[in-house]
Amino acid sequence: MPAMSAKLLADPMEWVDAPVVFDQAAVHERIPQRHEMALLQAVVHHDPQEHLAVGYHDTTAEDFWVRGHIPGRPLMPGVVMVEAAAQLSAFVSSFIVQQSDGRLFGFAGLEKARFRGQVVPGDRLLIMARAVRVRRSLATFATQCFVKDRLVFEGDIIGASI
Repeated sequence: MPAMSAKLLADPMEWVDAPVVFDQAAVHERIPQRHEMALLQAVVHHDPQEHLAVGYHDTTAEDFWVRGHIPGRPLMPGVVMVEAAAQLSAFVSSFIVQQSDGRLFGFAGLEKARFRGQVVPGDRLLIMARAVRVRRSLATFATQCFVKDRLVFEGDIIGASI
């Protein structure tokens, strides 16, 4: 595994085959993304005291990015990994900050992003997010994505009430 700038948010091997605690219908009750952009398919761990969640996206040959990125050798784009991490961050925030009047917690920024590996069709992208700073309208989340025990992405997601 490549060197990491931050410690693991959780042991990925503990959650690779864990049972689902929030299925996609339950995820949809908390975040608005649908259709091709519903990247967070399930949550297998949620610790409200630690503001930590672990979820996943199972990639397939039918995913929207496969045909064009990169023909003959499809690789999940880094921006798709970032969006998956942002969706899990929004899921975590939905337990911390109550949104009203049609507002939602949206992606506002990315810091310290590093892509450390490839994700290909058939891989389970295991996603982790922990809230590290939360205010009423702005929050920062440490995020990491894995394929099995291999770190493929890490970065800090900034979310804002929009």
